[in-house]
Amino acid sequence: MKKFNITVNGNAYEVDVEEIGAAAPVAAAPAAVPAAAPAPAAAPAGGTAITCPMPGTIIDVKVAAGDAVAEGQVLVVFEAMKMENEIVAPCAGTVASVTVTKGETVDSGKVLLSLN
Repeated sequence: MKKFNITVNGNAYEVDVEEIGAAAPVAAAPAAVPAAAPAPAAAPAGGTAITCPMPGTIIDVKVAAGDAVAEGQVLVVFEAMKMENEIVAPCAGTVASVTVTKGETVDSGKVLLSLN
């Protein structure tokens, strides 16, 4: 976790940034604004739940249940704060289930899909 000072519209904020796998780093909310706790992600038995790191809208789902995926492969593209973000596979595996659809609005912590 790294700390940064950011100034937005003349207001200074101290933020913590954590790298999440191969995905882009996500900045935490300013200390003055309480962050909502993400809903717990339920992973399938022996599987890996892939969750959304921040609220946004699903732009594209690149995989379907039963697809084999390689580590680093793009699984889902979502838009948050007018930026497109790619969710990539943290490991090789098979898509067990996909729980989102194109155009859906998702919250932080929402399970997007699961890998076995």
